[in-house]
Amino acid sequence: MAEQEISKGESLFLKGHRHACHIMIYADTDAKLFGKTPIKHIVLMQMRFDGLLGFPGGLVNPGEETLEAGLSRELWEEIGVALKVGPEDYCSSCLALSPPNLVTHFYTKKLSEEEVREIERAAVSSAADHGLEVMGMFRVPLYCLKRGGGFPSFLLHAFVGSARSQLISGLRALGLLSPAQLQAALAKAEELRQSSSH
Repeated sequence: MAEQEISKGESLFLKGHRHACHIMIYADTDAKLFGKTPIKHIVLMQMRFDGLLGFPGGLVNPGEETLEAGLSRELWEEIGVALKVGPEDYCSSCLALSPPNLVTHFYTKKLSEEEVREIERAAVSSAADHGLEVMGMFRVPLYCLKRGGGFPSFLLHAFVGSARSQLISGLRALGLLSPAQLQAALAKAEELRQSSSH
């Protein structure tokens, strides 16, 4: 999906546009994969009803609620936790060129590892949309293993709309992966994609 950056303020004056808000929830961790590979950060995403990967959130109505209130409402439905989202969590807005008349707003929120675990438990046990609009929450593997396992392989999945670019820009902006790590993962993902198409 092609998109064009726009300020949040400008976007709210657009007539006839729908607004979608999504959030990258993340935390730091000392955990190690197999007791060796440092995981460092937890980033939550979800599998949607259509089989695509995306971030929690959805359509909001800025005529009736703030973007943040609408996102908090969507999070209650999708993850089963009342997570307060404020203007300080705002990251970016983009005008989607396809589908037309859609503005996507992206937020990031840092929580503790225990708060993330609570979201994971609630998403399965009490979220109204679990098994309907949302098939499940998962953690993004931010490490790189031999032969491209981990993050490079993860990037080959099908993402909804701008979720893949939001993930990459969020990781870059928050410093969860260095520019060199991101570039290496993207290059390895492209190499894996090309080798699987032969």
